[in-house]
Amino acid sequence: MAANKGLRPAGALTPYVSPAGAWALALGTSIGWGSLVVTSNTYLIQAGPLGSVLGMVAGMVIMLIIARNYHYMVECYPSAGVVYTYTKEIFGPDRGFLSSWFLFLTYAAMLWANATSLPLFARYFFGDMFRFGYMYTLFGYEVYLGEALLTIAAILVIALLCIHSKRITMTIMVVMAVVLSVGIILCFLGAAAGLGGTGFTMEPMLLPERSALNQVVLIACISPWAFIGFENISHASEEFTFSRTRTFRVLVAAVVTATVLYILVILLSVTAYPPEYSSWLDYIRDLGNLSGIKGLPPFYAAQYYLGDLGVDLLIVALLGLIVTSLIGNTVALSRLLYAVAKDEIIPTAFSDLNKKGIPGKAIALVAGISMLVPFLGRTAIGWIVDVTTIGAVIIYAFVSLCAAKMARNREDRLERRFGLAGAALMIGFGVYLMLSNMLSSGGSMASESLILFTVWAVLGILFFRHILKADKGGMSRHSIAVWIALLGLVLMVSMIWMGKTTLVNSAGAMDDIRTYYNDESYDRVLSEEAFMEETMHNFQLSTMGNMVAVVVIFSVGLGILLANYSLMSQRAQKSEAELQDVKHKTNTDPLTGVKSKHFYVEREAEFNGRITQGDMEPFAVVVCDVNGLKYVNDTFGHKAGDQYIKDASALVCGIYSHSPVFRVGGDEFVVLLTGRDYQDRDNLLQALHDRSVVNIAQQKVVVAGGMSAYRPGEYPNFHAVFERADTLMYEEKQGLKSMGAVSSPHR
Repeated sequence: MAANKGLRPAGALTPYVSPAGAWALALGTSIGWGSLVVTSNTYLIQAGPLGSVLGMVAGMVIMLIIARNYHYMVECYPSAGVVYTYTKEIFGPDRGFLSSWFLFLTYAAMLWANATSLPLFARYFFGDMFRFGYMYTLFGYEVYLGEALLTIAAILVIALLCIHSKRITMTIMVVMAVVLSVGIILCFLGAAAGLGGTGFTMEPMLLPERSALNQVVLIACISPWAFIGFENISHASEEFTFSRTRTFRVLVAAVVTATVLYILVILLSVTAYPPEYSSWLDYIRDLGNLSGIKGLPPFYAAQYYLGDLGVDLLIVALLGLIVTSLIGNTVALSRLLYAVAKDEIIPTAFSDLNKKGIPGKAIALVAGISMLVPFLGRTAIGWIVDVTTIGAVIIYAFVSLCAAKMARNREDRLERRFGLAGAALMIGFGVYLMLSNMLSSGGSMASESLILFTVWAVLGILFFRHILKADKGGMSRHSIAVWIALLGLVLMVSMIWMGKTTLVNSAGAMDDIRTYYNDESYDRVLSEEAFMEETMHNFQLSTMGNMVAVVVIFSVGLGILLANYSLMSQRAQKSEAELQDVKHKTNTDPLTGVKSKHFYVEREAEFNGRITQGDMEPFAVVVCDVNGLKYVNDTFGHKAGDQYIKDASALVCGIYSHSPVFRVGGDEFVVLLTGRDYQDRDNLLQALHDRSVVNIAQQKVVVAGGMSAYRPGEYPNFHAVFERADTLMYEEKQGLKSMGAVSSPHR
């Protein structure tokens, strides 16, 4: 506990998360409504019980690699921003924004999925209690006011709870995490004890139409979706009451617990099935036509073996899953918004902490956005949830790359291997997701999910433009390559969507053709030729529409990207102009307009370097000093003295018109002669002497000068040349003071 208590800045997050609370946060966020409701048509339908179990174990191992990377980064950056902070600090602010953009959507999708599952929960177990106030049907889903109010009420209750008490919230998380674990375990044990005499069988253990390896890999590749949220505790790393060195152990405990619960639900789902089905596989494949308890295999099995007690146990477990997910994702999103608000990406008000050290305004923002979601309908929410698959891959890839780079900088070879392994796995999963959806009309993601992801990415580029306008230059100094990559991702996903919908349309056209020729009951109003023309015309229209949509989306994204680039270029040009202006002011003497002492020091260092290297071309140094400045200042004032210095500067510059003149002191100038002036150096110095002699008689400005030419081997460095010229200048100065001495001021 002492490890995290140190001195904290005013307004910083305060510790409240215990090891048990961290475990509950990680578990409750990673395993939600879907573990009991959609497990069957997510896992069993694709790999059977054995393939699902092995795939889940493989996924667990993969997530433990990701957990290791999170643990490493938490120790390096114990910040509420997590992936955003890691990426910002290691790869730059633009990549930090990119990671936060997808992190927000991923966590928000999980929050919305579990919040809007409450009306489904009510439909399954309480009938039409909340199905009142029909408003409209959206994407085939009927939206009722009563169900929307139920969801909004749940969001508000959780938000108010999170705003007003950390400790009560954490206690509820721990209790609910234990309840959901115990409920699932008891139901599974009851089914396992009674399975022997029922005649039910878990065969087929694997699906016959796919290879065993393919099934296991398929389930393992879902692991980012299945476990997303387990890393939630990293958002609370500023608020741990325990040492951060224990983070990995907590993450391991949460991942292993989630894996066990997933496996128990998978196995429970195949231990019983209605008598009208010959196997669990026939039952699972027909779930779309079932409702009530029959439509939920885990609940059906629990009721079969334990009666109403089994259903009650799973209802309580399901409520535990929903509550923990709502709290966990609300906390994670609020801490993310708190972090980005501190960096002024969103209004800084959302980084404010209330009296209890809670980012209440950030939580209120999460709740406010989420309360609009029930009106979208469950179908649209399902599409958004689909996007979490890609979002999880992107997030875990960013964390792994951050861990790899940080470990390389720290020369931690083992941690670097974990980081590279995690990044490689996530890139592989990303490629697999893209290819599976590109090559199959029945890929893991709905077509609408792909287009939603594309729109979100384009909105990200648009929002980044807003950030650039308000940015002081921190983001615009970084590479635009990441935004080009994002636009490439937009194009890729759009093309996958187009390919997927084209496959669906072509399959539909083929079905129509088969029906036309094979179904005797089909009403053949059109002739064969007319039917084929109409079918092809409809297919071409659909394909053209898809192409137009892709072109429009890509064009919008490209247009915004180019606008961002233009803004960044203007910002860069302005910064360069400001830099040049500062450099000019630094290198220019403000009184006389000649070169400054700062610039002279730079040139001296340059000449010394070239002398050391032996490639210095011939040059000479002229040291000039203004005679009588003190008298002018004392007699006529400093304003007259400044004018006297200006006149002296004009005199020197007029004679040495092709060489840089430096003011290196109040009344001292240095001229560096190269090229033409170096060749004519004796005449120029004589001219300076002659002009000063004339000015003595006319009571004008007098400048004494001394010159020394660089000769290799004679002078070891620039300063030696300067010292010789300075000595000669003082000799000349004394001669001019004698009013008529005209001895040569150079040698």
